[in-house]
Amino acid sequence: MRIAGGLAVLVLGSGAVGHAVMTGLDTGIERVDPFKDMKNRPQAGHGLNFLLVGTDGREKISPEEKREYRLGGAPCHCTDTIMLVHLSADRERASVISLPRDSYAEVPAHRDLVSGKNHKAHPVKLNAAYAEGGPQLTVRTVESMTRVKIDHYLEVDFTSFMKTVDAMGGVEICTAKTMRDPNTGLDLLPGTHRLTGGQALQYVRSRHVDGASDLGRMQRQQRFIAALIRQATGGGVLLNPVKFKEVSSTLLGSVRADKGFGSEQMLALGQAMRDFTPSSSEFASVPIGSPSFPVKGIGSTVKWDEPKAAKLFEALRQDRPLAPVRPGKAAARPAAVPVDVPPQQVRVQVENGTRIDGLGGRVDAALRATGFDTTGAPGNGASREVRRTVVTYDPRWDRSARSVSTALPGSELRAVPGQGRTVLVIAGADFRKVVPVRAEDPYQGGAVGVVTGDQVVCGR
Repeated sequence: MRIAGGLAVLVLGSGAVGHAVMTGLDTGIERVDPFKDMKNRPQAGHGLNFLLVGTDGREKISPEEKREYRLGGAPCHCTDTIMLVHLSADRERASVISLPRDSYAEVPAHRDLVSGKNHKAHPVKLNAAYAEGGPQLTVRTVESMTRVKIDHYLEVDFTSFMKTVDAMGGVEICTAKTMRDPNTGLDLLPGTHRLTGGQALQYVRSRHVDGASDLGRMQRQQRFIAALIRQATGGGVLLNPVKFKEVSSTLLGSVRADKGFGSEQMLALGQAMRDFTPSSSEFASVPIGSPSFPVKGIGSTVKWDEPKAAKLFEALRQDRPLAPVRPGKAAARPAAVPVDVPPQQVRVQVENGTRIDGLGGRVDAALRATGFDTTGAPGNGASREVRRTVVTYDPRWDRSARSVSTALPGSELRAVPGQGRTVLVIAGADFRKVVPVRAEDPYQGGAVGVVTGDQVVCGR
C-alpha cells in the first residue's frame, strides 16, 4: 500500500537535474542484501525488474497520526503490499503487477529470522515470507512463483509514504462513488480530491469500501500510482531541482533498498525515461483461480490461475507489453472521467432546446461517440430558449443520469418522477463539448484485466 512511494523512486529520477542535486542522498538509504547467497535463480530477461514491498512500520508514527488515520494495533512485521515492476529495455514502458498478499505460496527451505530454526519448504500466505525470512526470503519466494529474476528491491513503510506524498504537494484522485471505510476513516464524496499524505494512506489501505476487499484495494493502489506518476511528470517536480531534491530526500530518508540501487541508478533511469507519462505505464493483477483456497493450518488463501499467470509473467520475461497496443496517437487522447454506470448501459434521448440548427444532432453524436446508447433521433424541445443544458431523469435511474451529466460539464440535473429509464438531455446554448467518460472499474473484461495509466487517472 505504500508502494506508490517506492515507484516514485523510479519516476522522480526522470528530470535532467544533474548529479549535483542528488549529492548526499545515498547516505539516507537503509541498505539490505536480499540477494545474498541466492542460487538457482531465474535467467535474466530484457529490461529491469523491481520488487516493491510495502511494510507496516506503524511504530514510527506519532500517537496523533495513529488516532487520525486509524492506525491502531501492533505492527505485523510483514508485507501488506507486494508489486512487481518491469521497466522495458527501451525505458518507454513500465508494467506494474500486483501480487495479492494472501496468495498461496510455498517458501523455499530457510532459517527463520525470529526463532533461528531451519525450516523445510512449506506453504504460507505470500506476505508471511517476509515475517519468516525478511527481504531475502520474499525475493526467493516471488522468483520461485513467477520465474522472473528480480534486479532491485525497494521497501517503503507508512512514514515514508505519507511524507513523500506531502512533499509532492498531494496527489489528485477521483471517484464516481462515495467511498467510506470505517476501519481506515476514509470518507470521500464523488468527485476529484487532492489527498494529503495521511489521506492517501487511508485511500490505499481501505479494504471495506466495496465487496472486492483486498482485490479492490489493489486496484485503488494502482490508480494511485498512475496518479502519482502524472503528478511527478506533469506537476513540475521533475523540472524543479529544489522540489526534486526535497521529494527525493524525503523518500530516500526512510526507504530500504538493495546495495546496487542508489542515486546514480535513479538518474540513469530518469534520463532514459524523461518522456514518461501515465500512458507509458500499465497495470495488472495476477489472474485469480480461487479467491478463497483453504489450506490446513493457514486458512483461506488466494490461489492463482496458473496458466494465465504463466502467460502474464512470460510476457514480462520477454519484455512484451501487457496491454494491447493502441494504434496511431490514441494514447494521447484526453483521459476519460470515471462514472458509476457504464455509458453503454444508459439510454439517452436528446432534444435541441435552442434555435441553433443541428445542435441536437451534434450532442447525440458526441454522446454516442463516448459510449452512450442514444436513440439517434434527436428532436426539438418544447422551449427553444434554453440557456443551460438540462438532464432530466426518473429518480429510480439517478446513477445513470449522473453519468450523463458528467459527460456534459455544467449541465443541470432535474428529477422527473415517472419518466422511465431513458434519460432526456435538453441541449442548451451553453453546450460546448461532451467529455469522454468510462466505467470507474476498467479492470473488468480482458484476460488479465490490464489497463494503462491514462485510463485510471482523473480526466481533464
